[in-house]
Amino acid sequence: MDDNPEAPVGGASGRPLGEPSDTAELRLLARSRPEELYAAAERLCRDAPDGGPEGAAAVRIVGRFAAVLAETRSRDCSRFAVDLVGRLLPVGPARREEAELLRRSVAAKLAGAQQLSDLTPLFAELPDTDEDPSTEVRACLLGELALIGSGRGRPALDAYAERLRELGHPLAVLPRTLLDVEHRFTVRVRGLGRVKTSDQLRARFPEISPTEGGAAAGRAAGRTPDGPRARTAARPFTAGGWARASEVRFFTLPRPLDPDDFNISFLKELPLDCLAGEGTRRGGAVACRTTPDDVLATLFAAAYDGGVNGSAQGGAYSRLYAWHSLCALMGLPTDIPFLEAAGQALDHRWLRFMAFADWFHHDTADVAFAVLDPTRTRVTVLAATDTDVDG
Repeated sequence: MDDNPEAPVGGASGRPLGEPSDTAELRLLARSRPEELYAAAERLCRDAPDGGPEGAAAVRIVGRFAAVLAETRSRDCSRFAVDLVGRLLPVGPARREEAELLRRSVAAKLAGAQQLSDLTPLFAELPDTDEDPSTEVRACLLGELALIGSGRGRPALDAYAERLRELGHPLAVLPRTLLDVEHRFTVRVRGLGRVKTSDQLRARFPEISPTEGGAAAGRAAGRTPDGPRARTAARPFTAGGWARASEVRFFTLPRPLDPDDFNISFLKELPLDCLAGEGTRRGGAVACRTTPDDVLATLFAAAYDGGVNGSAQGGAYSRLYAWHSLCALMGLPTDIPFLEAAGQALDHRWLRFMAFADWFHHDTADVAFAVLDPTRTRVTVLAATDTDVDG
């Protein structure tokens, strides 16, 4: 008999549930008697404390039950899954962040596994507040459905989305369908993973040649610190738990920069931590022209995939963080309509760059972008790495 305290509820065979070896039994129970799985989780939530090992174990087990229910196609399983993470899950301060991630994860599983007709009843009752966990999981579900092009035109879902806008929920600003500039979100193309080497960078994007004019312009640039804007720009990486703090710098130029001089020569003259020591290692720095959809997709993936030691943030919030970051890079307010921001992004010039320096490890994930505004007098640089230099 298994006396593991983290698996206190019994399944059809009498063995404890909640352990990795019981996945098949959990799925069988979800298909045949989901109400029993829900009742077991309900007892667990009722008896578990918020803090300590028992509280942590309760959240993990309930999250596991909810995930299995979310992936089992039926109206009852959908309702039970949402109720577990939206109403029953321990929500005290000790487990709040973990509970938030579980709600996002369950919403993503529901959108991917369930029929829309079985999800629609979940939105029959409009919320009174946007702070209720039950409202939050449904807001995340609407965001996940938008990523797969589903849900719009259903009266119950449309009414719920409108109510979220009235309540000021942060996800309510997300368009209910993907914009053209978002076409690469969640899409995985074989052979087009993360850019890790300068050869990969050159193979995918047109390289911009260095110029003396670029170097001269870089030496004349002045820094313009802006902490809040920098934090917003870095949010996809901080939320995803990337290993090192991102570098975000803002610069102003005394005169408009010639577009041909927006290149690696210019960037190497800026006071950037990510390029410190460049030239002391074998290999040269390279900058290539890129497009807003590439930048936006990279920002989305940073939060959506999470860092090596971080946590995936779910599609809805990853989309929100990506857009806020893109707006911050351009110096736009985060409440600007996304379609308008996408149009303004086309008037900016975007670079991806890479170097052989301490910042770039070329093994896990290195990201570096620079953007020149339409006046050609303001430049933003964002660099992030998921390699723990102390590890």
